[in-house]
Amino acid sequence: MLSRQCMNWNEGMITDQTGKSVIITGSNTGIGYFMAKALASKGAHVIMACRNLEKAERSKLRILDEFPNSSISAKKLDLADLSSVEVFATNFSNENNQLDVLINNAGVMIPPKSSTKDGFELQFGTNHLGHFALTGRLLQILNETKNSRIITVSSIAHNAGRLDFNDLNGNNKKYRKWEFYSQSKIANLIFSMELSKRLKKSKSGISSLASHPGYSATDLQRYSIFWRTLNLFVAISAKKGAESTLYAATEENALTYPYWGPTGFIEMRGSTGKAKINKRALREGLGAQLWQVSEDLTGVKYLS
Repeated sequence: MLSRQCMNWNEGMITDQTGKSVIITGSNTGIGYFMAKALASKGAHVIMACRNLEKAERSKLRILDEFPNSSISAKKLDLADLSSVEVFATNFSNENNQLDVLINNAGVMIPPKSSTKDGFELQFGTNHLGHFALTGRLLQILNETKNSRIITVSSIAHNAGRLDFNDLNGNNKKYRKWEFYSQSKIANLIFSMELSKRLKKSKSGISSLASHPGYSATDLQRYSIFWRTLNLFVAISAKKGAESTLYAATEENALTYPYWGPTGFIEMRGSTGKAKINKRALREGLGAQLWQVSEDLTGVKYLS
């Protein structure tokens, strides 16, 4: 485990973001919504990239009601459909000349066994492969933007995660939804660290960081009556859960460490600080292996 430190930081400490362009996936609800609201209120142009465009438009209007001078738009993006990822990234790159921050936030958690449009297990396909493809397709515009950042949202569930490269889709064993959620979340963290290593090697100006929201009450728990009930007694608010990602996206000091999150009791709550990285995520060669598999599955090859 890597060392960590706590700090008293909150979203009110975000510096002026005027002139910056930010994409946040899955930002119509939960922690993503509060990320969008906070950054828009600080002057950033925020693109809410969401599967359900109708819900995203309603969430956008809620933010505009509170901050009428903010710059915010909603765009269709279904991370469970690689063709949707390509269309979104192509349109954005054609219509814009900068992207300062990409926040890979959207995800699904413990649904019934199901698949993406391209045939991948839904959680791994959406949470990891969709974001891998999106990041790769936006890498050029990120490279063209000075000091840009990519923040990939993982989870404390990564601690239970193991990548089964022989059966990533769960076709050859009993489907355990928590196991596959944890697999997708350790994949998020490994991807972020491997991307950082490759960006540094290529002397890119892009920074790649990861974050987690602790145990936040969001729509992610909609598939479990038990966890929805537990939310009422244990979980922190989605607004509080968004803070570690906002810290990673905006603070200069965040660039000194790869993974940020709450640092209280088993990282479920508490002040933002250096989050623990499970030793399995640090295993030599694992990032390169995941990278190759992800390129093969998505067909997205990153710029060298």
